[in-house]
Amino acid sequence: MFDVYRNNKRDLLVLTTGSPIPVYCSTNKWRKSRKRVLKVSDEIKSAVQRQGYYVRCLRAANERMI
Repeated sequence: MFDVYRNNKRDLLVLTTGSPIPVYCSTNKWRKSRKRVLKVSDEIKSAVQRQGYYVRCLRAANERMI
């Protein structure tokens, strides 16, 4: 299972259940999503296995679409 966090900039942080927030991401204030996530995409799952976390910046995705 995975824990999903969001911050005020609408960024997304995915961790395995019970993992602490990495130092890299600790500068932002993260809020834990109330919903439990059982299944994620293969891209997110491989990133969590490799790095221990997955971060997606929604702002960067929106800028690419424009």
